[in-house]
This record gives sequence, C-alpha cells and structure tokens, in this order.
Amino acid sequence: MVSLLTIGPGEIFFERFGHNAIVVRDPASGEALAYNYGIFDFAEDDFLINFARGRMRYRIAADELADDLAMYRAEGRSIVEQRLDVTPEQAHALAAFLEWNAQPENALYRYDYFLANCSTRVRDALDRALGGALKAQSEGRSRGYTWRLDALRLMAPEPWLMLLIDLGLGPFADQRIDFWQESFVPETLSDVVGQASLRGTDGDARPLVDARVELSAGVVAEPPLLPPDLRGPFLGLGLALGALLAWLGRRTHPAARVPLAAFASLFALACGLAGLVLLFLWFGSEHRAAWRNENLLLLNPLCLALVPAWLGAARARWRVRRATRVLAWLVVLAAAFALFSKILPWFVQANLHWIVLLLPIHLALALTLQRQATAPSP
Repeated sequence: MVSLLTIGPGEIFFERFGHNAIVVRDPASGEALAYNYGIFDFAEDDFLINFARGRMRYRIAADELADDLAMYRAEGRSIVEQRLDVTPEQAHALAAFLEWNAQPENALYRYDYFLANCSTRVRDALDRALGGALKAQSEGRSRGYTWRLDALRLMAPEPWLMLLIDLGLGPFADQRIDFWQESFVPETLSDVVGQASLRGTDGDARPLVDARVELSAGVVAEPPLLPPDLRGPFLGLGLALGALLAWLGRRTHPAARVPLAAFASLFALACGLAGLVLLFLWFGSEHRAAWRNENLLLLNPLCLALVPAWLGAARARWRVRRATRVLAWLVVLAAAFALFSKILPWFVQANLHWIVLLLPIHLALALTLQRQATAPSP
C-alpha cells in the first residue's frame, strides 16, 4: 500500500513551506517506510558556498514512518495521509523506483527551490508510476498564482526573510504557474492528488485517493492565501522618508546634518552592497529565479561611490563635487526608469512596492546634493 504524507509548516524558517513524503507499507511484514526528498545537511563541506552559487546537492532518504511521525508531532506540525487506490503493479513500480532512488549512489540530486524540491520530486515519482495521470490532470489549470506569490505568502510569518526573498527574486518568479508547477508547494500537491482520478480496465474513473486520514492536527498556524500588499505602506513610508530627508537637507545645524549624514551613508552603503549581491546572483550563480533582477535599478552599485560624500555631510564645511552630483542623478534616473518600465511588456517583475519606497529617497538625497553645491559658503 502506498500513501502521500503531507506535513504542514513548522516554526523554523526552512520548514515554512511544509513537506511531503511517500509512504510504502509492506502488507506481509507490516514495515512502513517514508521516502523523503529534500534532505540536506548544514555541516556538509562547502554547503553555504554551494548554496550561494545555486549548486545545492540534496538527497532522498528512507526512514521508519513511526520515527518521522513522532518527530513531526513533537514539532507541532499537522500530518495528513492520503492512501492511494493504485493497482498492485503501480504500487510495486513506485516502491521499486523509490528503493532504487534511495541507494547511496542514486540518492543525490540537484536541488532547485521551485523546480526540484521535496515536493516536486514526490510529484514526479507518483506521476511516473501513474503513467503521467497527475501531470495530465493538473497541467494548464491555474488559479493565477506565481512562484513569487507562493513563496512570499508561505514566508509571511518571517517578515524580514520574506522581504529579502522578494528583493532577490527576478522576473522568472513572476510567471503565472499552473497546478502542476505549483505542486512545488506540498499543500498544493496534496490538493492535486486529492482531486485526481484514474481509469480502471472497465473505463470508469475512480478517485486516486482511497482515504484521507488526519494523523495530527498540528499547532502551527497555516500560511495565508495571499502575501501582504505592501504598495500602500511602502508608498507612505517612502514619501515620508523622502520629505524628512529633504527637510534635513535644508538645515545647517549639526542636529540636522548628523542624522542626515548617518542615514544617507548607511542607505547608500546598503543599496550598493545589495546591488553587488544581485549582480553576483545573476552572473555568478545558478539561481535562475534571481537572474535579470529589476531591483538592480533601485539597489544600484553606483551608490557605493556616494558613501564618502555622505560621510562628509556632518561637517560644517561640506562641499559636493560635480561628479558626485552626476552619480546621484544617474541613480535617480535608473530608479525613475524602474517606475516607467512598469508600462512596458518586457519588464514583468512585481516590484512596484520597492520602487515607490526607494525612488523618493533617492530623489530627496540627489536634491540635497544638488542644493549643497549651490549653497553659499558659511
């Protein structure tokens, strides 16, 4: 007998997406094994380096079902088992494939968080045993979600990590995906399997799931259906910060100059370093979902060249070179183009909230530098 085991989100950040496994029970011995994909080890040699470069090697493992259930219950996670009504031949083929796959020489695979994770590998193994039935019934149907939307809603309980993921994802993540693709989320795969059917030798369709059993209710809150809409709050914050910086830039008292210099220096440094990270992810890594990131128009590496000028803003005799002003306006033009690009069909990244947050700040700082160049000497 074979089943799909779906585990709800956990409290740790890498458990937020949930998990699933295939359970194989031997009727003769009573042994029950859970085949888990997506197994990794932080202590593995060069794990963090390979993670940064997008060359993660994960593996499948066969564990005693009782041990897995005890672990998930201890973590307070929900557990649902869907027992599959498959033929003995299909069950044997699936069990044989999983046993082969779990051998040490076959266990490793190239991980991708959207295309080859713990859920998609389970999906593919099931679909293989079912002769393509899952793909045929889930491909082409969609609820309008994207990779980004799913990733952000699932990470919503970790706001800072959610924001970092959002900044790092490029336009690849904004493709509309069907239920087959969205099965990278374990909960969605559970729904796909729950709605699937198989045709018997008599031609009649029967549900793929013979029984659905809730093994543990769990105590961890379920993720929201949609991520938070940040456009309004970020617009308000961007305009408020821009107005405050513009006001500080008009003052000559140290009480105004010091906070201006501190904020602007840190802001320019953070934008520049973040831009270098995005360039690395594009040109130096295999994280396809981070390539061609339009946030580079906002997190501009040119900002690093502005840091020395802003460090000097706290001084009474502060003068700004023409080259510095030109760089500041280039940064503003890039950010303004990011806003304009939203009407162009080639720029599909869903980053309007970042634009309305960062563009007013870049503009206020550029105006401050421009005003300082024309200010009379003290």
